[in-house]
Amino acid sequence: MDKFYHSVRLDPELCKGCINCIKRCPTEAIRVRNGKAQIKSEFCIDCGECIRVCPHHAKHATYDTLDVMNQYRYTVALPAPSLYSQFNNLEDVNIVLNALIRMGFDDVFEVSAAAELVSDATREYLTQHEDNLPIISTACPSVVRLIRVRFPNLIPHLLPLNPPVEVAAMLAAKHAMDKTGLKREEIGICFISPCPSKVTYAKAPLGTAKSEIDHVLAIKDVYPKLLFHMKEVGEDIQELGTSGKIGISWGRSGGEASGLFTENYLAADGIENVIRVLEDLEDQKFTNLKFVELNACNGGCVGGVLTVENPYVAEVKLKRLRKYMPVARSHMDMEDSAEEVVPWDTNVQFEPVFSLGDTMMESFKRLNQVERLVKKFPGLDCGSCGAPTCKALAEDIVRGQASEQDCVYYLRENLHKLSEEVSILADDLHAGHGDGTETLRILKEYITRISDEMSVLDNRQEEDDPG
Repeated sequence: MDKFYHSVRLDPELCKGCINCIKRCPTEAIRVRNGKAQIKSEFCIDCGECIRVCPHHAKHATYDTLDVMNQYRYTVALPAPSLYSQFNNLEDVNIVLNALIRMGFDDVFEVSAAAELVSDATREYLTQHEDNLPIISTACPSVVRLIRVRFPNLIPHLLPLNPPVEVAAMLAAKHAMDKTGLKREEIGICFISPCPSKVTYAKAPLGTAKSEIDHVLAIKDVYPKLLFHMKEVGEDIQELGTSGKIGISWGRSGGEASGLFTENYLAADGIENVIRVLEDLEDQKFTNLKFVELNACNGGCVGGVLTVENPYVAEVKLKRLRKYMPVARSHMDMEDSAEEVVPWDTNVQFEPVFSLGDTMMESFKRLNQVERLVKKFPGLDCGSCGAPTCKALAEDIVRGQASEQDCVYYLRENLHKLSEEVSILADDLHAGHGDGTETLRILKEYITRISDEMSVLDNRQEEDDPG
């Protein structure tokens, strides 16, 4: 059984064994073996970068289909703020929300409304925990998982509040039960997501034992349906929106931090930039920071791989939409606040998946082996071995998951040395030096080794060029 649930999957039939994905994966979670890519489950953080760069569409995200709406007596849609950024010339979110009702949902609950509640709670948390600054946002599941497996010293700085999507699901379920009198299992809570990491969160949430999200739909699947139903929305439009600028802004990079009313924050998007910031945070290079907002996708949630619009165009649309909105419409001190559902009820633990050994001594021993192996390799990080770097290959070898012969350059160098030794032996045999029988035996042994090495090299070349 895998340590983590994963929403990013690989289709071996579509995979051509190219190395685009292994070079772009931020956690080096992908290898190419036997001509096919393989995802190392323990390293993957479901950021979706491999989906974005795969030219053969061999990587995909798992999520629910629209027919899950028919499984319940009452369904509630949870639209992500980034959903609004997908449409041209949208001036009123109520058009989208009414279209969701026409599409078949019985009710809607904006994730952006829950985001405003989380913003309220975050401002209060920052005030009460000034000794633990900076606080790191936990809204992006991929970033939280990255910290869990690679940056254990930063775990105490994680904001221990449920993300807006979970708060929205909890409140939506509560409202639906109060409104209809139905049992919880008769109500379907469906989140409309911009990215696969939210799918992962729904299946394996952090901070709570079980998520209130029943199903996750992709924005790209809902989008064409909504376009049709948005045309049907007339003047009798219902006022369903319950969020303002703060909540809507969560859909783009910097939106969460801007709602905290502080200038001492840092916002970064794009998984490579996120890793750089986390490394600097771990090295304590930043001073006077109160809050750090990190999004795995470029541009924030608007850049998720399950969206349809260019992330930078979507960001502009989101800014234009919020221009005439009130600052916020949902607050923690309201009668129906989310105070009881915001804090985490379970702790986040470090998962040392990158450790080379079970103990510190074993890890140091294997690290020395890795360093010796790296010196043998050319240091080109070419990916021909199926690993993203020479160091990654060395680590795989130490873990027993690869061999030195996987390196084509190392293999060719060995062949060259063996050929030289065979040539010397052949000269000795021809000149009649030494024991001819023993020399002949060694010569045959070298020829066999060369044949084996050539066979391995041919196989590696066939993997690199399957056509």
